[in-house]
Amino acid sequence: MRSIPVDQLRDKTRVGLQIKAFRASDNQQNETKSAAAHRDDHYIFFLLTNGSGTLKVDLQDVVLTAGQLYYILPSQVHYRIKTDRAEGWFLAVDTSLIPPDFRDIFEHRLNSQLPCRLTDYELKQYSNLLILLHNEFVERQGDKYYLPIIHTLVQSFLSMAVSTFSSAETTENKHTRSAELTRQFKSLLTTYSHTIKSPSAYASKLNVSPGYLNEAIKKITGSTVSYWIQQEIFSEAKRLLYHSDVDVKQIAHELGYTDYAYFIRFFRKVSGMSPLKFRMLGRK
Repeated sequence: MRSIPVDQLRDKTRVGLQIKAFRASDNQQNETKSAAAHRDDHYIFFLLTNGSGTLKVDLQDVVLTAGQLYYILPSQVHYRIKTDRAEGWFLAVDTSLIPPDFRDIFEHRLNSQLPCRLTDYELKQYSNLLILLHNEFVERQGDKYYLPIIHTLVQSFLSMAVSTFSSAETTENKHTRSAELTRQFKSLLTTYSHTIKSPSAYASKLNVSPGYLNEAIKKITGSTVSYWIQQEIFSEAKRLLYHSDVDVKQIAHELGYTDYAYFIRFFRKVSGMSPLKFRMLGRK
């Protein structure tokens, strides 16, 4: 493919969400357009109630097991979930339905974006809510109050999910100054990684010294500011190299590098190989 396709939620629904139940008997042999590697312009949530499933997200294999909740961000490149006699729920939600403070939790968590293990109580409550949402989504179409009802139920799900993933952060780190700086830094990094690559520039935007910012980020994540800047750029470079046929010069330009040779050196330093070799080996 020339570039990474983006799956548009509005092409599938006009109400800003989709919800589907999958069962152990579902046949996944029929490949669909969505089975190919792609990004979404919306959030996707998975809840497994039985069995297991695997996802490839940003070239990493993610294993989901019964009782786990997981989500995929709009920027991430992924394939369709593959399940092994799994049962559970798929929920797609337009970003406009997700409050900014919720998005901040989902997009800038301090720890890695990993599946979250639910308690028996939480699993029961999530399952009951999604059953209700699915029934209302299907059966109440045409009702005068259809949108307010399903959107209110989605907000309930999102509130629960934010609570679940927020609670997964280590208690001692959740409310510290270092933790807040880390969240703010990761938010800025998502926005400016293609244009700002200097740790001191991020520190300036956050009104702290470079040394203080580096100390705070390292305390919470175990890695430096430079490391996270590097990883953000490297992750997007890998997505573009693996999932598209865009030439390396254009990728370098998209990532904010006017010096093509410098980008080659940067990529080789991080990965141990050239961009073209990474593309070739990754597709074997």
